[in-house]
Amino acid sequence: MPRMSLRGVIDILLVALLLYQSAMILRGRRAAHIVLGLGTLVGVYLVAVWTGLELVRTVLEAIAPYTAFALIVVFQSELRRMLSRLGEQRWIGIGSRFQTREIADEIGLAVAYLAEHKTGALIVLEGDVGLRSFIESGVALDARVTRDLLLAIFQPGAALHDGAVIIQNGRIAAAACFLPLTMNPNLTGKHGTRHRAAIGVTEESDCLAVVVSEERGTISLAARGELERDVSMERLAERLKQPYSQPIRPVPAEAPAGAQSGGGI
Repeated sequence: MPRMSLRGVIDILLVALLLYQSAMILRGRRAAHIVLGLGTLVGVYLVAVWTGLELVRTVLEAIAPYTAFALIVVFQSELRRMLSRLGEQRWIGIGSRFQTREIADEIGLAVAYLAEHKTGALIVLEGDVGLRSFIESGVALDARVTRDLLLAIFQPGAALHDGAVIIQNGRIAAAACFLPLTMNPNLTGKHGTRHRAAIGVTEESDCLAVVVSEERGTISLAARGELERDVSMERLAERLKQPYSQPIRPVPAEAPAGAQSGGGI
């Protein structure tokens, strides 16, 4: 056997990765049956060559040059899905930045609508510390982060309206999740349940929580057990594109007392 070089190992691993991604995309789809049909034609061709069936071999060889064009037409949706899936991978941090920006835009659009219509919402973005125990308390979704899906979840009267949405690895992991309330005596009397839950979950992990008040239509951010209230859309967009574990901007000490102890949330 020839000696295996580093280049040969890399070559084999890349081919294995492409085959694996292709198998994952084709699994359970109509395209899988098409692949089986193509395999059958290849088998028939090999049998025709082996047994000397000249007519069958000639016909299959005549249509072979057009097979590549036929595959592109038939598998166009699967090819798009495979390229999109490869683009979602975090290659040296590049894919991660694109994904973070896309998620921030979708959350920003949803929060803007929810705040305008005074619809309560609580969105938690997982940091380095996992939120699996809280995810398991809700309804598993494993869906893309989109404005329409977030609005459907927090639609008043919907089954998943109450509770929090948790975003994990760039996807909506679960909705209607139960979160711990902060036990800080300085905060329990000032804030409503959503805000106390946002502070509580950030006290136990390095996540970022976004809260929309259903009474005032204001936006708040929670991180590391601290709350930043009356956040503008520009500030929200800026914060969503930063590391979630980063502390929030502290409230100026000279701020008037009324700004800190607003009415019900």
